[in-house]
Amino acid sequence: MIFFSILITIFAYFLGSISSSILICKILRFPDPRNFGSKNPGATNILRIAGLKIAISVILFDILKGAIPMWLGYHLKMSPIFLGATAIFSCLGHMYPIFFKFYGGKGVATAFGVLTTIDLNLSMVMISSWALTVLSFGYSSLGAIVTAFIIPCYAWYFQSQYLLPTIIISSLVVIKHASNIKRLWHHKETRIWRN
Repeated sequence: MIFFSILITIFAYFLGSISSSILICKILRFPDPRNFGSKNPGATNILRIAGLKIAISVILFDILKGAIPMWLGYHLKMSPIFLGATAIFSCLGHMYPIFFKFYGGKGVATAFGVLTTIDLNLSMVMISSWALTVLSFGYSSLGAIVTAFIIPCYAWYFQSQYLLPTIIISSLVVIKHASNIKRLWHHKETRIWRN
């Protein structure tokens, strides 16, 4: 069982390393998201480049990248320790993909996919906190940052055995948003509905 648990954790990283935004843009001949706009290969930048439909497809793919390894882990009855590791490695793959010189997205959708499989309540908290923040202030990045700070509290309440992995994932999300935090602080961040 430990052998299969390790395999699934490794699989989670490699699956996470598949960047749907880069591949879709290459197939459909859109600009490489790493060289356009915010230069981030994530859904918000894809919205600017290719429109809503393509951005939604990127979000769905990134959610599945986080959910599939977790589903496999649950099916094989992996221990919470290995499930937590699988969750972290899914997000690490997305953020630092081996197939794209370790330059990836910010992990929000993949984290959502992971947390959805851990507990539906956590996914509802993520959706509501992100949506309320974005609707109130207009910044997708601020929604992600606020949610990253909130979600460990709810993980402690709903699924305390996954508190540490949730803290690690949330910290990674905040770290990946460092440039956004600087732009928000200096009032230079772009609102989502003006792009």
